[in-house]
Amino acid sequence: METTLRGVGVSHGVAIGEVRHMGTAVLEPPARQIAAEEAEREQGRARQAVDAVAADLMARGNLAGGEAQAVLEAQAMMAQDPELMADVERRIAVGSTAERGVYDAFAAYRELLAGAGEYLAGRVADLDDVRNRIVARLLGVPMPGVPDSDEPYVLVARDLAPADTALLDPALVLGFVTEEGGPTSHSAILARALGVPAVVALPGAGDLAEGTLIAVDGSTGDIFVNPSEEKKAQLEAAAAERKAALAASTGPGATADGHKVPLLANVGGPSDVPAAVEAGAEGVGLFRTEFLFLDDSKNAPSEEKQTQAYRQVLEAFPESRVVVRVLDAGADKPLDFLTPADEPNPALGVRGLRTLLDHPDILRTQLTALAKAAEGLPVYLEVMAPMVADRADAKAFADACREAGLRAKFGAMVEIPSAALRARSILQEVEFLSLGTNDLAQYTFAADRQVGAVSRLQDPWQPALLDLVALSAEAAKAEGKSCGVCGEAASDPLLACVLTGLGVTSLSMGAASIPYVRAALAKYTRAQCERAAAAARTADSAADARSAAQAVLSGE
Repeated sequence: METTLRGVGVSHGVAIGEVRHMGTAVLEPPARQIAAEEAEREQGRARQAVDAVAADLMARGNLAGGEAQAVLEAQAMMAQDPELMADVERRIAVGSTAERGVYDAFAAYRELLAGAGEYLAGRVADLDDVRNRIVARLLGVPMPGVPDSDEPYVLVARDLAPADTALLDPALVLGFVTEEGGPTSHSAILARALGVPAVVALPGAGDLAEGTLIAVDGSTGDIFVNPSEEKKAQLEAAAAERKAALAASTGPGATADGHKVPLLANVGGPSDVPAAVEAGAEGVGLFRTEFLFLDDSKNAPSEEKQTQAYRQVLEAFPESRVVVRVLDAGADKPLDFLTPADEPNPALGVRGLRTLLDHPDILRTQLTALAKAAEGLPVYLEVMAPMVADRADAKAFADACREAGLRAKFGAMVEIPSAALRARSILQEVEFLSLGTNDLAQYTFAADRQVGAVSRLQDPWQPALLDLVALSAEAAKAEGKSCGVCGEAASDPLLACVLTGLGVTSLSMGAASIPYVRAALAKYTRAQCERAAAAARTADSAADARSAAQAVLSGE
């Protein structure tokens, strides 16, 4: 019998296949006391297992590249955290086996993270994955991971660790469904990069029986269990129609009446550039530079290393706009040489621009490297600061750019509600705004972007979030400056039309989403987008906002 479930669609497309569940390691090893003379040997086993898992995560990152590489390298750093390792060794010294010492030390750290709120609680899934991998290696059991199968399938899991998501084979994994996660979780972002249909935050996903036939609509979030032949045909026809529309849509982003909306790419490093170029990106709207700094959490990369990496990206987009975000360290991206170890709530502490202003040498080196990387290139370089709260922040960043001799436009990210509310003030100091809707939603609704239980508040269709976007766009228009969106909201084709109607001047997203957004914009006039935006803002919920916009654009 056909039934329908509803989760949160986070990656476009339709997948129809049988359910295969994610395998897990033995989570709790037996409690066995060891003799005192065995402690040193067990400590050595623990260190070897930790180093092997960290090396495996780094290798997976190198294979995956781009955003996935940064995420996996952060996990490797988590595995080798010196305080965590010291706790493991203390537990072994008083009689625990290596595997039990690892399990108990990680459990204690897990409890701390789970109660920390905001970003850190969202790292629990990553921590569990690291623990499982270390314990599995020590016990000699298979690593947790995707199931072995010769036939394509739909992967179902409570949550997907970045190490698994990053190396999914789209030829075998038709799509995936998770019980946890949200629209801006690591798994969602990586799914979009892979172009794999995905639905997250589906209650009871784990209850789907192995081998059950399901159809996954990554655009709507609908899961059809035991779909009828009619439903399968309907979904396949819709997917074919969408594919044809994508193929027919080429060139710069624009509405049906010719209003230009540049479609830019979000990139995490040089390895993301080929996909962006292939998708027809008109430039880069968000170049995340963290990937360089995650290579070594104890030391900042040299000016030469930074210059080389930045130039590789800049060279790929001649005569195009490339917007670089300077280092956004802190919260879920701690760096030993920058991040305070004792912050009670890092997401609300010293993060982003605040960190850089506390370490002006790091900021100066990065800005100097960017200036050198752009020398002699026909590229329109723009540099922006993360986590700008007010005009004083914007001025401090602009002053630092000028002192470094940077010939570029200086901008500010709008990720804190205060920046949206006072956008016109901030624009007295900088030349453009870029809305990071992931963090803007998180801080507006006090809803951790990694926690499935609050995913409805992370929905970028929330009317309050649309109001903040409108405030920012109106301020930029009044000042004769630009206001783009570089958060995941821009990757939703329908929402992209609404953002255009709100006055946003450019949209930046993962390369895989660009064709979908280009095709959607080309179907509607600017006036239709404006009417859809107005309708969405009158709603009282995210679902009603989406429905209202859809009704306007479909002529209902």
